[in-house]
Amino acid sequence: MSLLGNIIWLIFGGFLSGLGYIIGGLALCVTIVGIPFGLQTIKLGFATMTPFGKEIIEDKSANSTLTIIFNIVWIVLFGWEIAISHLTHAAILAITIVGLPFAKQHIKLIPMSLFPFGRSLKEPEQMEAFQ
Repeated sequence: MSLLGNIIWLIFGGFLSGLGYIIGGLALCVTIVGIPFGLQTIKLGFATMTPFGKEIIEDKSANSTLTIIFNIVWIVLFGWEIAISHLTHAAILAITIVGLPFAKQHIKLIPMSLFPFGRSLKEPEQMEAFQ
């Protein structure tokens, strides 16, 4: 079921959204200061391309001082805008019954768009290996 959901997601905007994140991440990687943020943007782009069947997990370094500082900078510069975008898309999709599964995926992406450092989107069988 997640394969079908991901295919429909890609056709109706997931591919373009993910590609936009990846291109933006590559642009951020041009500067030395932007490399950590660019890598997180690229990670978010791949997560946006295929969100069905995956869950957000925290890495072991999710609560380290540097990760918290990077997440604060991320929220101020990029995260709140991305989160509002996902929330808006979720609200629009939730109006129809057909759009509810897609709205749920947008809601799932909000925490990762706010706090990308120290978090990943993994399939459930991959989650056991990281814990």
